[in-house]
Amino acid sequence: MLKIYSVPEARQSILKRIPPDETAVTPAMLDRLAATFGEKITPEEAVRRILRDVRSRGDAALREWSAKLDGFPADAPIRVPAEALSAALEALDPETRAALEVAAHRIREFYRRQPLTSWFTNDLGGTLGQFIRPHARVGLYVPGGTAPLPSSVLMSAIPAQVAGVKDIVIVTPPQRIQNSEFRIQNLVSPVILAACALVGVTEVYALGGAQAIAALAYGTESVPAVDKIFGPGNLFVTLAKRQVFGAVGIDGLAGPTETVVIADDSAKPAWVAADLLAQAEHDVLASAILLTPSQKLAEAVQIEVGRQMETLPRADILAQSLPGQSGIVVTCDLDEAAALNNAYAPEHLCLAVRDPWAMSEKISNAGGIFMGEHSFEVLGDYVAGPSHVMPTGGSARFASPLNVWDFVHIISLIALNPATTAQIAPLAARIARAEGLEAHARSADARVNK
Repeated sequence: MLKIYSVPEARQSILKRIPPDETAVTPAMLDRLAATFGEKITPEEAVRRILRDVRSRGDAALREWSAKLDGFPADAPIRVPAEALSAALEALDPETRAALEVAAHRIREFYRRQPLTSWFTNDLGGTLGQFIRPHARVGLYVPGGTAPLPSSVLMSAIPAQVAGVKDIVIVTPPQRIQNSEFRIQNLVSPVILAACALVGVTEVYALGGAQAIAALAYGTESVPAVDKIFGPGNLFVTLAKRQVFGAVGIDGLAGPTETVVIADDSAKPAWVAADLLAQAEHDVLASAILLTPSQKLAEAVQIEVGRQMETLPRADILAQSLPGQSGIVVTCDLDEAAALNNAYAPEHLCLAVRDPWAMSEKISNAGGIFMGEHSFEVLGDYVAGPSHVMPTGGSARFASPLNVWDFVHIISLIALNPATTAQIAPLAARIARAEGLEAHARSADARVNK
């Protein structure tokens, strides 16, 4: 059952942000770590050991950890053969392929419109400006888990392609898949491979967890290192990304998916309930929150959630995520709902209100705003256009959804003419001496002293 909270109750529970460093680790996870490493160990230390091992032993360590943690066959190739990619695309059912093709087209057209240009000016004496250069090589982590996500391939790879990245690498963990002979094999999901082939990504590795991040960051005999790592994952992937940052760039530290719906009494309870359930079914830590000033709507949505949940196949996940981090909050008005949203800074914000455009003026923090009940969040997950990779954990206060700027870097251009140099070099020398840096000052003096 989805609980109804007052605002004070919600602030102390479902709307209270917990820093990533304080995320609780279950006893079951600690027991699994002890069984794997032969001693009691924290997730941070486990990740540190895996990273260090892969960095020092390369492919041998990759294979051992993949076999131990993911059950990946020791003799299987780490890189997925090109023929497996094309075969997966050919085997994909026509309806799914057509849907992915439409999604890919809309995503590509959206990002082609994002400004991404170098610029130069001659107004400051000589030429100043910036070059935009794409990263040479990026790694995209595509989760496997209980639900393979081909949409994440499209949502990450296409912005990178539009930005001009030459080498795009995808790592994705193997899954337990029953083959045609009814044997269980740990292989990469065929639908993920099909999505890779559809967008033209040919470098795909059957790797997951901290060992995949280590391979991307440090490189091995089979996996050349990348410049920046993108993509969400479980706790161990997140910890690994944080530990390799500096040796390689990262997009951020992703947490469980989250959505907030702000609704008034014009909203349809069945639609609101469906939107909440769509996000809550991702995993047991997902968060789905309704903010509404209507007690009547709150009660109607509560009933609808219970009714719709009875027929959903992932009800076991919903049974944990709904009472855990999700709920309905009754506010005094829509202004209070907006204020609560801005403090929470959700990944997704859905405005199921009479005038969503007016409401959007009150929103300062959200990864994405979905305007009205016909622009529901599931469309953003798959086919609307903007990437569904958005900031989580309250980082929408300072971070942005994945975009082409994430895949480029800026190089400043300084090409001053002699007259400008003569004019500003004495100023540089004076500032340098104020900082106690005499060698700096003399370098400037040398340009103007006869």
